[in-house]
Amino acid sequence: MKFTAILCLFLITACSINNRAQTVNNMLEKSSIDHFIESKMSETGIVGVGAAIIIDKKIVWEKGYGYADLVNKKPFTTETVMNIGSTAKNFTGVCLMKAVEEKKLSLDTDINNYLPFKVINPYFPNEKITLRNLATHTSSLADRSPFYGDTYNYGGKSDEELGSFLQNYFDPEGKYYSQDNFLNNKPGTYYQYSNIPAALAGYIVEVVMDKKLQELGKEIIFKPLKMKNTAWSLDEIKVENHTKLYEMKGDMLKSIPLYTFPTYPEGGIRTSVSDLANYFTTILNDGKYNSGEILQKESIQKMKEYQFTASNRPENVNLSKLNSGIFWSTKLGATRIGHNGSDPGVRVFMLSNLTEEIGVVLFINTSIDDEGVPFDIYEELYKYANGLREKE
Repeated sequence: MKFTAILCLFLITACSINNRAQTVNNMLEKSSIDHFIESKMSETGIVGVGAAIIIDKKIVWEKGYGYADLVNKKPFTTETVMNIGSTAKNFTGVCLMKAVEEKKLSLDTDINNYLPFKVINPYFPNEKITLRNLATHTSSLADRSPFYGDTYNYGGKSDEELGSFLQNYFDPEGKYYSQDNFLNNKPGTYYQYSNIPAALAGYIVEVVMDKKLQELGKEIIFKPLKMKNTAWSLDEIKVENHTKLYEMKGDMLKSIPLYTFPTYPEGGIRTSVSDLANYFTTILNDGKYNSGEILQKESIQKMKEYQFTASNRPENVNLSKLNSGIFWSTKLGATRIGHNGSDPGVRVFMLSNLTEEIGVVLFINTSIDDEGVPFDIYEELYKYANGLREKE
């Protein structure tokens, strides 16, 4: 698909910013990865891209392409802020494991022991639902469509608190309650990726830790890792640092207003490529950063440990294709590990190979018709990273 000539010119001549790793990336010369990404952007109308490469627990390459704001020709850099969709679930996983580490939560206790309201699957009213179920998408709780999509608030702040929303969704007396909020499957026996149950896990963390995830995130993740461009709230991000979001339909490019939703633990984080690469490096390094740690090594390892086995797996899971940690899972046919994120105008990858030797972070600020292109860009970045590692 060809985009307009003027946008092609913008993208081909797009300003690129590289903040670190000058020993690996020579900004004066375009590499094969530059040509590949710029070509894909020109072909599809993608407006802005940012990426980072991690090799052996070190960030060795970062770069931005195209624009964070096309109209004002503001470059997309590795410091540009963007919402990261479901990649935020992994941050919720770290906060969850912090509560487990402090013995305020158990992964295998009935979640109703922690909640101020009851969550009961009407199809299996006597079966408990656990945090392990929520964190592995086996809870039998579901995202009701199209209701879930209608919770996005474009151009403003969500006017409903997380706890109120969840109670209205799961309590039989709640205004959003429906049997369609539940699967007719026993908890733990069926895998279905879901967002609202992930938000429920985040809410439980808030209840037992007696603080919002935004504050807990600052305390145990953002401040220690010096993630200065990261927040769980749009209100705490400088809007001038935030990318515009776009959607390309056919030959028409439209801008998408920034949005919020009440279920922020499952997808509300805003961050930059540089910040997320720093975070991902820490996760791959079992929670260690400099001389400190965001979690004990054992807690991070438990978060990344495969939860499904041949004798204990959901009935619809093929272990050669999928496995799960605590808001952490295999991707791309079980050849990568980490988390992805997708929302209107947003595509994010935070994945490494299974040995955690090569990691790639990728931000794209444009939704496009061909959903395979973001994966193509990720794979090309991974190949480029593998080449850099071989040179070392």
